[in-house]
Amino acid sequence: MKKIDIKEEFVEKASLVSAIVHEVKSIDEAFSKTIDICKAKKPREDLVSLGTMDPLFDKIVAAPGLDDSSFSLFDNLGKKSKISLVNKGLRCFPGGIDIGFTLCDYGIAQTGTLVLNSDSEDMRLATMLCEIHVAMLHVSRLRETANAMSEELTKLTAQPSSYTAFITGASRTADIERVLAIGVHGPLELHIMLMEG
Repeated sequence: MKKIDIKEEFVEKASLVSAIVHEVKSIDEAFSKTIDICKAKKPREDLVSLGTMDPLFDKIVAAPGLDDSSFSLFDNLGKKSKISLVNKGLRCFPGGIDIGFTLCDYGIAQTGTLVLNSDSEDMRLATMLCEIHVAMLHVSRLRETANAMSEELTKLTAQPSSYTAFITGASRTADIERVLAIGVHGPLELHIMLMEG
């Protein structure tokens, strides 16, 4: 039996839970693809009534956790497409984030799961208040199983108030009369930008 490499396994398992995996060569390419996804997305109807939207911009991307130069690059790309980029104060946008963009800490190939340090409230909100979650993950951060990353998990959860999220596919639930519903507790779509290096 042929052994599947860790990247192939991650892509296969993530796809099985409806995640859309894009292979990218750089963070610039990931930003560009995210802008394209946002441009193709229909605007939310409730954005108009929130009063938080700048009339110069059509959509909002929340990207907490980026360094200043990455945020500036992403913001410049967004402005060209009438997309506003925010990285803090996400409580001001409770129903108005089109895309949440996050940098993930690890990926688990066995289940197609993303592991994300979400100690920051803005990071948690970016992954839960958006219609589409775009997560960037370096291939070098893939691990075969959760057990294979026990040391990394111990470090991520070392602080008493740590909040580590395990994200497998888009938000889904079947707790209401056992009927599957997508996007009830979070994003309708999950896009993973898988970057070499």
